[in-house]
Amino acid sequence: MNVVTDTIQALRSMRKRQLAHQVINLGLIVTSALMIWKSLMVMTHSESPVVVVLSGSMEPAFQRGDILFLWLGNSPFRVGEIVVFKIEGRDIPIVHRVIKVHEKYDGSTDVLTKGDNNDVDDRGLYAPDQRWLNKKHIIGRAVGYLPYVGMVTIIMNDYPYLKYALIGLLGIFVLTSRE
Repeated sequence: MNVVTDTIQALRSMRKRQLAHQVINLGLIVTSALMIWKSLMVMTHSESPVVVVLSGSMEPAFQRGDILFLWLGNSPFRVGEIVVFKIEGRDIPIVHRVIKVHEKYDGSTDVLTKGDNNDVDDRGLYAPDQRWLNKKHIIGRAVGYLPYVGMVTIIMNDYPYLKYALIGLLGIFVLTSRE
């Protein structure tokens, strides 16, 4: 409890100019993070250049909590590639392997996916009457990963109060630091 009163006292003892400076610093940190994210989106041609594996459907290739780095590019999809896709009506992207590629006469390709740890293909996950995925569904291809680092994200989504407490603490530390 002593830390809370010390933090409140530190905020009260700041002059208006110093407090405004700290608020601007916090805004710059948030803005920089957003700029980095948008830059990654442009460089990778992907709406989400980094994703966390949320289930065990890709074990043993990827474990729950692994962070995947994505790249979309323009090259055609090939059997064996690991792609991340979104289904209409679902918010959470899915990480699975391409098991079949259907090349059309117009040069476009459709793909069928399956989780390495699943017994059947993903047609049961797709939207009703959808048999294949096309480029509009695919967010990117996995080009690298960091094992288990994404468990922090999973824990914060499972316990949202922990996420808000951590964000609040970081904000208070930025506001009360005097450097």
